[in-house]
Amino acid sequence: MLLGLTVIAVGAFIGWQWFVPNGKHVVPVFDQVNPIIHKGEVMNQGAIVEGESIKLPLEAVRQLLGSEEPIRYEPESESIILTTQDKVIHLKTDALTATMNQKPFELSFAAEKVGDNVFLPIAPLEELFGLQTEYDEETSIVTVRLPGESVQRAAVQAEEAAIRSEPTIKAPISEALLKGAVVRIWGEQEGWYRVQGPAGYIGFMKKSDVAISDIETVEEPARKKPFIAWKLYGQRINLTWEAVYSRNPDTSQIGELSGVNVVSPTWFELVDGKGKIRSKADADYVSWAHRKEMQVWALFSNSFEPDLTTEALSSYERRLNMIKQLLSYSQMYKIQGINIDFENVYPKDKENLVQFVRELTPLLHEQGLVVSIDVTPKSNSEMWSVFLDREALGKVVDYMMVMSYDEHWAASPKSGSVASLPWVERSIVRILEEDDVPAGKLLLGIPLYTRIWTEAEGENGEIKVSSKAVGMESIEALLEEKKLKPEYDPQTGQNYVEYEEDGALQRIWLEDETSIEARIQLVKKYDLAGIATWQRGFQKESVWGVMDDALQSRP
Repeated sequence: MLLGLTVIAVGAFIGWQWFVPNGKHVVPVFDQVNPIIHKGEVMNQGAIVEGESIKLPLEAVRQLLGSEEPIRYEPESESIILTTQDKVIHLKTDALTATMNQKPFELSFAAEKVGDNVFLPIAPLEELFGLQTEYDEETSIVTVRLPGESVQRAAVQAEEAAIRSEPTIKAPISEALLKGAVVRIWGEQEGWYRVQGPAGYIGFMKKSDVAISDIETVEEPARKKPFIAWKLYGQRINLTWEAVYSRNPDTSQIGELSGVNVVSPTWFELVDGKGKIRSKADADYVSWAHRKEMQVWALFSNSFEPDLTTEALSSYERRLNMIKQLLSYSQMYKIQGINIDFENVYPKDKENLVQFVRELTPLLHEQGLVVSIDVTPKSNSEMWSVFLDREALGKVVDYMMVMSYDEHWAASPKSGSVASLPWVERSIVRILEEDDVPAGKLLLGIPLYTRIWTEAEGENGEIKVSSKAVGMESIEALLEEKKLKPEYDPQTGQNYVEYEEDGALQRIWLEDETSIEARIQLVKKYDLAGIATWQRGFQKESVWGVMDDALQSRP
């Protein structure tokens, strides 16, 4: 009997212990002095809090915002650049002066560098990204929330309730709450909610202790209306490049350019590593274009000089130098856009080129200027293709011209089409699918020239290949002179002709009405923004009307 009573007593004590909640209070321990909590998770780095000043580590901000909202730090000048679609903020560590879109922007607290870490004040992060912070003085916890984020909230309905470290009543109490206190719910587990309490601690509460209330959503910051790059609704872009080598063309000799609504003269080029730009802009050309109701998107090239490009893109100050000049020239000559044509660039400069475009675009948009960039079809060529981050650039620019030509280039070891139709289509599809560039931003680049290929037998019996680029009228004259009749080549989607001359085989894949119409059908098939032709002067006059009719017709 004594043994039985003992067993009952022990069992009762164990049962009582099992059902009695743990009343012990513990203070959660963090690895950081001022831990940062986002969506119920503690981030790897902590904040700096001094009085009213809250500063977040740069890497934590990057993690929060992701690559869509870039933050750049340049240690050489200790510059920090924050960019969005319509704003560029520049600040430096230990400085209260900053700029927003080149205008003064005063800071109450400066960015600072502690060891290898850079910490950013909240003010510019709130201004640009709408990032919100809450700080609890007792727990030293900084809670961060981003625009558009939503979370379910609940109110304590019991007279007293506890947030515990684990989903069990035997776990110690992290935070004790009274009736009416509000918590955020970040998940649930076996009859418990995973919550964040008013003091910032993360833990678990019994579902029966709270009642679901409302959903809390962080409002999006006020933004300017999106920049509208193309206002000719229902009309596709029909751009042609005007190659200006030494002097501008005599506009009285150009002709009508039927259907062309944008001209892009090659006026601006990089001349040194500090970002100096040479201009060949011509006010008379602009006036002529405007009288013809054409916009002018002046081309800015890096002169295809990789070393100059590296230097000019290397720092905020040099990039800003280029931007200021482009803004000044645009206002001076009353042009409507800038077309960026950077080629022959080291792959190491990929990120710097994207950063330049990110800093350039908001400032040009502020002046009503369209921003476009020329890209090659994707290939393994490091200096002509790999350096282009088409996906990142496509998120920033208004338009991207795909230079779909030189499938077989001037010094190609094999003769072939400048741009066969299947190759052109693959080039477009890869950028649409692999780089997620919207179809409404893409312009299909169309060559107005072709190459006459010469295949001659060399001393060792090998076939030597050479070529020369010629315009459409020259090819027509050649065909007439030699009484040649081209035949349609279904593999390239072009007319083709060959003939013997001086013991060598001459081969030509023609650019003509047939190839032009086939390319424009691709524009319609993939619903692209329009076309860009290289270059005015290579075409025959009748082609302008063919392009206009094919491009603007519906469907």
